[in-house]
Amino acid sequence: MKGSYVLLLMLKEPKRVKIGKLGFVDFKAGWYAYVGSGMNSLIGRVARHFKRNKKLRWHIDYLTTVADDVVVFLLPNGKECELAKLFNGFECVEGFGCSDCSCRSHLFYLGNFK
Repeated sequence: MKGSYVLLLMLKEPKRVKIGKLGFVDFKAGWYAYVGSGMNSLIGRVARHFKRNKKLRWHIDYLTTVADDVVVFLLPNGKECELAKLFNGFECVEGFGCSDCSCRSHLFYLGNFK
């Protein structure tokens, strides 16, 4: 199955995380939405995000290994960049997860609500 997905990640505490070539990023406590795609295997790509021990390859790998909770929404017909644009009103981490497109980011801070 091909398509896109939205990961919701919860950080219970603020964290400073080294994100590959982006360097160190300070994350506030709260919920984040990450938009990604799995054009060869949507299920395989998403399953990877739930593994704690993995080779850190993509920006999101660094964040999923420290997130306290991870939830996913699969969108088999979704278009990754179109989905990312839905979050444009939210604070983002510039350049996160979008090195292969012209989007500003694919990671958005939703807030710290309970």
